[in-house]
Amino acid sequence: MKTDTVLTQECFDAMLAWLDPDRDRAGQKYERIRERLIKIFTCRGCYEAEELADETINRVARRAPELKETYVGEPIRYFCGVANKVHMEYLRRKRPPSPPLEPDQDDEMEVEHNCLDNCIEQLTPEKRDLFYKYFEEEKAAKIAQRKSLAKQFGVSLNALRIRAHRIRATLENCVKACVSQLETQSTTQEPASN
Repeated sequence: MKTDTVLTQECFDAMLAWLDPDRDRAGQKYERIRERLIKIFTCRGCYEAEELADETINRVARRAPELKETYVGEPIRYFCGVANKVHMEYLRRKRPPSPPLEPDQDDEMEVEHNCLDNCIEQLTPEKRDLFYKYFEEEKAAKIAQRKSLAKQFGVSLNALRIRAHRIRATLENCVKACVSQLETQSTTQEPASN
Protein backbone atom coordinates (compact mmCIF):
# COMPACT_ATOMS: atom_id res chain seq x y z
CA MET A 1 0.00 0.00 0.00
CA LYS A 2 1.04 3.59 -0.44
CA THR A 3 2.64 5.36 2.47
CA ASP A 4 1.14 8.77 1.69
CA THR A 5 -2.34 7.70 2.77
CA VAL A 6 -2.31 9.61 6.07
CA LEU A 7 -5.38 11.78 6.31
CA THR A 8 -5.46 15.05 8.23
CA GLN A 9 -8.38 15.90 10.48
CA GLU A 10 -8.95 19.04 8.40
CA CYS A 11 -9.40 17.00 5.20
CA PHE A 12 -11.64 14.49 6.93
CA ASP A 13 -13.82 17.29 8.35
CA ALA A 14 -14.03 18.91 4.91
CA MET A 15 -15.15 15.62 3.42
CA LEU A 16 -17.85 15.19 6.07
CA ALA A 17 -19.05 18.75 5.41
CA TRP A 18 -19.23 17.91 1.70
CA LEU A 19 -21.28 14.78 2.41
CA ASP A 20 -23.84 16.63 4.55
CA PRO A 21 -23.95 19.87 6.57
CA ASP A 22 -25.36 17.89 9.53
CA ARG A 23 -22.40 16.11 11.18
CA ASP A 24 -24.44 13.05 12.27
CA ARG A 25 -25.96 12.51 8.81
CA ALA A 26 -22.53 13.05 7.26
CA GLY A 27 -21.11 10.36 9.54
CA GLN A 28 -23.85 7.95 8.51
CA LYS A 29 -23.25 8.67 4.83
CA TYR A 30 -19.53 8.16 5.35
CA GLU A 31 -20.14 4.73 6.90
CA ARG A 32 -22.50 3.70 4.09
CA ILE A 33 -20.01 4.84 1.45
CA ARG A 34 -17.17 2.95 3.15
CA GLU A 35 -19.27 -0.22 3.36
CA ARG A 36 -20.20 0.08 -0.31
CA LEU A 37 -16.58 0.58 -1.33
CA ILE A 38 -15.55 -2.50 0.67
CA LYS A 39 -18.26 -4.52 -1.10
CA ILE A 40 -17.11 -3.25 -4.49
CA PHE A 41 -13.50 -4.22 -3.84
CA THR A 42 -14.52 -7.57 -2.33
CA CYS A 43 -16.68 -8.36 -5.38
CA ARG A 44 -13.71 -7.60 -7.58
CA GLY A 45 -11.67 -10.24 -5.76
CA CYS A 46 -9.43 -7.85 -3.80
CA TYR A 47 -7.95 -9.35 -0.66
CA GLU A 48 -7.25 -5.88 0.78
CA ALA A 49 -10.79 -4.54 0.34
CA GLU A 50 -10.81 -2.45 3.54
CA GLU A 51 -7.42 -0.92 2.84
CA LEU A 52 -8.43 -0.06 -0.72
CA ALA A 53 -11.69 1.49 0.52
CA ASP A 54 -9.70 3.61 2.98
CA GLU A 55 -7.25 4.63 0.25
CA THR A 56 -10.19 5.69 -1.90
CA ILE A 57 -11.72 7.71 0.93
CA ASN A 58 -8.39 9.35 1.73
CA ARG A 59 -7.91 10.45 -1.87
CA VAL A 60 -11.40 11.91 -2.01
CA ALA A 61 -10.99 13.60 1.38
CA ARG A 62 -7.81 15.34 0.24
CA ARG A 63 -9.86 16.92 -2.57
CA ALA A 64 -12.95 17.61 -0.45
CA PRO A 65 -12.59 21.40 -0.19
CA GLU A 66 -12.46 21.66 -3.98
CA LEU A 67 -15.24 19.07 -4.45
CA LYS A 68 -17.59 20.92 -2.13
CA GLU A 69 -17.36 23.94 -4.42
CA THR A 70 -17.30 22.24 -7.83
CA TYR A 71 -18.80 18.74 -7.79
CA VAL A 72 -22.44 18.32 -8.74
CA GLY A 73 -24.23 15.04 -8.03
CA GLU A 74 -24.28 12.28 -5.46
CA PRO A 75 -20.91 11.95 -3.71
CA ILE A 76 -21.04 8.14 -3.97
CA ARG A 77 -20.57 8.47 -7.73
CA TYR A 78 -17.34 10.37 -7.24
CA PHE A 79 -16.13 7.82 -4.67
CA CYS A 80 -16.89 4.99 -7.14
CA GLY A 81 -14.92 6.76 -9.86
CA VAL A 82 -11.90 7.08 -7.58
CA ALA A 83 -12.39 3.45 -6.49
CA ASN A 84 -12.08 2.38 -10.14
CA LYS A 85 -8.68 4.08 -10.35
CA VAL A 86 -7.55 2.61 -7.03
CA HIS A 87 -8.64 -0.83 -8.24
CA MET A 88 -6.67 -0.50 -11.48
CA GLU A 89 -3.56 0.46 -9.51
CA TYR A 90 -4.15 -2.51 -7.22
CA LEU A 91 -4.36 -4.84 -10.24
CA ARG A 92 -1.10 -3.48 -11.65
CA ARG A 93 0.64 -4.07 -8.31
CA LYS A 94 -0.82 -7.53 -7.75
CA ARG A 95 -0.92 -9.11 -11.22
CA PRO A 96 1.56 -12.02 -11.07
CA PRO A 97 1.38 -13.27 -7.47
CA SER A 98 -2.38 -13.31 -6.73
CA PRO A 99 -4.73 -15.02 -9.16
CA PRO A 100 -8.08 -15.12 -7.29
CA LEU A 101 -9.87 -15.62 -10.61
CA GLU A 102 -8.96 -16.84 -14.03
CA PRO A 103 -7.90 -13.90 -16.26
CA ASP A 104 -11.00 -14.27 -18.43
CA GLN A 105 -13.24 -14.21 -15.35
CA ASP A 106 -11.43 -11.16 -13.98
CA ASP A 107 -11.90 -9.35 -17.30
CA GLU A 108 -15.55 -10.39 -17.42
CA MET A 109 -16.15 -9.06 -13.90
CA GLU A 110 -14.48 -5.77 -14.79
CA VAL A 111 -16.61 -5.43 -17.93
CA GLU A 112 -19.77 -6.27 -15.96
CA HIS A 113 -18.89 -3.78 -13.22
CA ASN A 114 -18.19 -1.01 -15.75
CA CYS A 115 -21.48 -1.79 -17.48
CA LEU A 116 -23.26 -1.67 -14.11
CA ASP A 117 -21.72 1.73 -13.36
CA ASN A 118 -22.87 3.03 -16.76
CA CYS A 119 -26.36 1.61 -16.32
CA ILE A 120 -26.71 3.15 -12.85
CA GLU A 121 -25.69 6.51 -14.34
CA GLN A 122 -28.58 6.20 -16.81
CA LEU A 123 -31.16 5.98 -14.01
CA THR A 124 -33.01 9.10 -12.95
CA PRO A 125 -31.55 10.62 -9.77
CA GLU A 126 -34.65 9.50 -7.80
CA LYS A 127 -34.37 5.89 -8.99
CA ARG A 128 -30.61 5.86 -8.42
CA ASP A 129 -31.08 7.17 -4.88
CA LEU A 130 -33.81 4.62 -4.17
CA PHE A 131 -31.66 1.80 -5.54
CA TYR A 132 -28.64 2.69 -3.41
CA LYS A 133 -30.66 3.24 -0.25
CA TYR A 134 -32.84 0.15 -0.69
CA PHE A 135 -29.93 -2.27 -1.07
CA GLU A 136 -27.24 -0.64 1.10
CA GLU A 137 -27.99 -1.72 4.67
CA GLU A 138 -27.93 -5.14 6.30
CA LYS A 139 -30.00 -6.95 8.96
CA ALA A 140 -31.96 -4.67 11.33
CA ALA A 141 -30.61 -1.50 9.72
CA LYS A 142 -31.96 -2.72 6.37
CA ILE A 143 -35.48 -3.07 7.79
CA ALA A 144 -35.39 0.37 9.38
CA GLN A 145 -33.97 1.91 6.19
CA ARG A 146 -36.72 0.37 4.06
CA LYS A 147 -39.47 1.51 6.43
CA SER A 148 -38.03 5.01 6.28
CA LEU A 149 -37.88 4.89 2.47
CA ALA A 150 -41.49 3.70 2.25
CA LYS A 151 -42.55 6.61 4.46
CA GLN A 152 -40.44 9.04 2.40
CA PHE A 153 -42.10 7.91 -0.85
CA GLY A 154 -45.55 7.59 0.73
CA VAL A 155 -45.98 3.94 -0.27
CA SER A 156 -46.32 0.58 1.46
CA LEU A 157 -43.29 -1.63 2.03
CA ASN A 158 -44.58 -3.99 -0.66
CA ALA A 159 -44.92 -1.16 -3.20
CA LEU A 160 -41.40 -0.02 -2.31
CA ARG A 161 -40.10 -3.57 -2.77
CA ILE A 162 -41.74 -3.74 -6.19
CA ARG A 163 -40.19 -0.40 -7.23
CA ALA A 164 -36.73 -1.47 -6.07
CA HIS A 165 -36.93 -4.82 -7.83
CA ARG A 166 -38.13 -3.18 -11.05
CA ILE A 167 -35.11 -0.90 -10.92
CA ARG A 168 -32.90 -3.92 -10.27
CA ALA A 169 -34.47 -5.81 -13.22
CA THR A 170 -33.92 -2.76 -15.43
CA LEU A 171 -30.26 -2.66 -14.38
CA GLU A 172 -29.82 -6.39 -14.98
CA ASN A 173 -31.24 -6.07 -18.50
CA CYS A 174 -29.11 -3.00 -19.17
CA VAL A 175 -25.94 -4.78 -17.95
CA LYS A 176 -26.69 -7.86 -20.07
CA ALA A 177 -27.23 -5.69 -23.15
CA CYS A 178 -24.07 -3.69 -22.45
CA VAL A 179 -21.92 -6.81 -21.96
CA SER A 180 -23.38 -8.40 -25.08
CA GLN A 181 -22.68 -5.26 -27.10
CA LEU A 182 -19.09 -5.08 -25.85
CA GLU A 183 -18.53 -8.77 -26.60
CA THR A 184 -19.87 -8.24 -30.12
CA GLN A 185 -17.60 -5.24 -30.62
CA SER A 186 -14.52 -7.09 -29.36
CA THR A 187 -15.25 -10.05 -31.65
CA THR A 188 -15.63 -7.86 -34.71
CA GLN A 189 -12.48 -5.90 -33.85
CA GLU A 190 -10.21 -8.93 -33.41
CA PRO A 191 -7.75 -9.28 -36.29
CA ALA A 192 -8.29 -12.29 -38.51
CA SER A 193 -5.66 -15.01 -38.03
CA ASN A 194 -3.88 -16.31 -41.11
